[in-house]
Amino acid sequence: MMIEQLNETHGITGQLTFVAGKGGLPMIQVNTNKAKALISIHAGQVLSFQPSGEPEDIMFLSEKAYYQDGKAIKGGAPVCWPWFGPDPEGKGRPGHGFVRNRPWNVLATETVGNGDIKVILGLTDTEETRGIWPNSFELTQEILIGDSLNLALITRNTGSESYPITQAFHTYFKIGDISQVKVLGLEDCVYIDKVDNSAQKHQADAVTVDSEVDRIYLGVGNTMIIDDSALNRCIQIVSQGNKTAVVWNPWEKIAAEMADLEDADYQRLVCVETTNAADDVVEVAPNSECRLVANYSVIRG
Repeated sequence: MMIEQLNETHGITGQLTFVAGKGGLPMIQVNTNKAKALISIHAGQVLSFQPSGEPEDIMFLSEKAYYQDGKAIKGGAPVCWPWFGPDPEGKGRPGHGFVRNRPWNVLATETVGNGDIKVILGLTDTEETRGIWPNSFELTQEILIGDSLNLALITRNTGSESYPITQAFHTYFKIGDISQVKVLGLEDCVYIDKVDNSAQKHQADAVTVDSEVDRIYLGVGNTMIIDDSALNRCIQIVSQGNKTAVVWNPWEKIAAEMADLEDADYQRLVCVETTNAADDVVEVAPNSECRLVANYSVIRG
């Protein structure tokens, strides 16, 4: 659908506008008295969220990110689905599934009663997707933009057989200095250390980062906090529908090897991901749905 048609059908005067973004990709700009946000229809991905009165975006977005069909956008809140991580069947399919590098459909936009803006994006199975993953589905993402950012990913099984999924909001958070960041809320959790041959380890204290980190935390609670002293703020993450979470930072060597990251970007980002990963597999029965939710807000004082 062309930008003009999208604005005519789904635009909200003075609050929500469809624009041609980088690479010519259609994007949604939201600007209210509560927050500013940018959403890419390609990948169904929130790229930016900045509450009113906050001097900085809460999300990291790479200056070298790709904006083209078939490529994932490095930053914001990519959606990993229907699997998280490598192809679970070893068939050579792309890591983190197939929805983060293709166009989504705009299903609805509205201003809700409290002044928040709701955007609903969706995908359904096609002959092409069934060639990648042979299941029938309706995938919907409800994005609620207000004082906080609320993301809900809803999977509905429209077929006749159950199927398993893993999934994530692979969210990149903007931080002032990785050496001054602590991730709270994962104390006493066991984690799978992907940097150390998937060894299982115990997290005694707050998570800090001083080298490459790629960890799947097991049996997590529903609240995590990124304590970012360099930017004098905390970002709170409240989740539903998950038993795992991931903390990731590529550190110096891998960041330098990634064509869509600046060499020093590892100092300015941390991924704290709301996931169904590892053994946290969701079985979706026919005519039923599952919901993964992440809410992001800034806490000061």
